[in-house]
Amino acid sequence: MVTKPDLDLVLERDVAVERSKIWAGWTQPELLKQWFTPVPFRTVEAEIDLRPGGIFRTLFLSPEGDTFPNLGCYLDVVPETRLVWTNALLPGFRPNGAAPVSGSDFRFTAIISLADSATGTLFNATVMHETVASRELHEQMGFYDGWGIALDQLVALITSP
Repeated sequence: MVTKPDLDLVLERDVAVERSKIWAGWTQPELLKQWFTPVPFRTVEAEIDLRPGGIFRTLFLSPEGDTFPNLGCYLDVVPETRLVWTNALLPGFRPNGAAPVSGSDFRFTAIISLADSATGTLFNATVMHETVASRELHEQMGFYDGWGIALDQLVALITSP
């Protein structure tokens, strides 16, 4: 995949966890709720219909009690390899004409890619934005720290006894 540095944010990391377990963390609502938002935020709801056109919906809760709904649509699902969703479309590929509902004022498409590595799994998250301004806003909101912490939380969940 060709990325555009002015429009895309990329987090890539080699993690010492089996690909199937990372996939489960991204695709099973009860697991996703345990790690998806960096603490002290929490994911209190998750709805996943794992097919192109299916719903990807979460609800975040801040420490102050504010809620942040996220609603989108899966575009591509390749088991244990690739997961793509966007908040620019609603379930069923319906255009999302309303204001973004992801707690931000921008739309994005997220691509999660998983590949085997010598130590476990090469994890790549690429988040594509429509404009430079929206990419910059997402970065300023803490993309690298937030997505990195969330990935650490997923790995900790998977590897805990």
